[in-house]
Amino acid sequence: MPNATALQPMSPSSEYRTLLLAIDGGVATITLNRPEQRNAVGDGMREELVDAYRACDRDNGVRAIVLTGAPPAFCAGADLAAGEDTFAAPGAGFSAAGIDVPAWTLSKPVIAAVNGHAIGLGLTLALQCDIRFFAGDARYGVVQVRRGVVGDAYSHWVLPRLVGIANAAEILLTGATFDGHRAVELGLGSRVLDADEVLPAALEVAHDIATNTAPMSVAASKRLLWDSFDLDRAAVGRRETEIHLAVMAHDDAKEGVRAFQAGRPPEWSGNPVDPTVPG
Repeated sequence: MPNATALQPMSPSSEYRTLLLAIDGGVATITLNRPEQRNAVGDGMREELVDAYRACDRDNGVRAIVLTGAPPAFCAGADLAAGEDTFAAPGAGFSAAGIDVPAWTLSKPVIAAVNGHAIGLGLTLALQCDIRFFAGDARYGVVQVRRGVVGDAYSHWVLPRLVGIANAAEILLTGATFDGHRAVELGLGSRVLDADEVLPAALEVAHDIATNTAPMSVAASKRLLWDSFDLDRAAVGRRETEIHLAVMAHDDAKEGVRAFQAGRPPEWSGNPVDPTVPG
């Protein structure tokens, strides 16, 4: 496990008001950093998170990304500092997409280390990630119907596909909150842990990905995994064949076997974004 104090900030994109961005051993850690506001989304956080995501995706040295929040919360959702006008005055160019670059569009795996409360937009941002670990005693919910609006950040697309229509309806139509145990029971994440164990567990998985998995293979698998929501069985089969043919033509397909047989870490030469690998 890496020591958090050893994380070195990325430059120049690491100079944010609302985020902390650091990289260590191929893993970028993005921390939502407005602790006095429980990391509520405001003060340019949306734009800064997009910039951080893009910086990580461009950097071939980054193999996996962990998204977390400065304790004690992950993200309390939209900043309500504007009072009753928070949702009533959306402004020109309003979009309910959450952020312009959802985590599923990146070529690197994104792990949400949901180490505290995640409400509204805070939870829907986590749902855009590939893997989610939840703190057991925190509260979660897509509460927007209790604020006079509706769930955002593609929650009406993601939730039915993650948890089924019945559970999605319970989450979206009641706006009720629940703990991390219920979140994992519903299918929103794969692990429930004590709050102080969430980030270390996410980093452990991220470093395993960064060391042991082929970046081209992971990127192609991630794209197909998310695209499969809108593909039929035959289309998925065709895509899997196309991807296999492309990656098997690369030296990484040989290196994976060489490394396994030699009992050593692999030395991958491929990049996550490769024009020869079907998207």
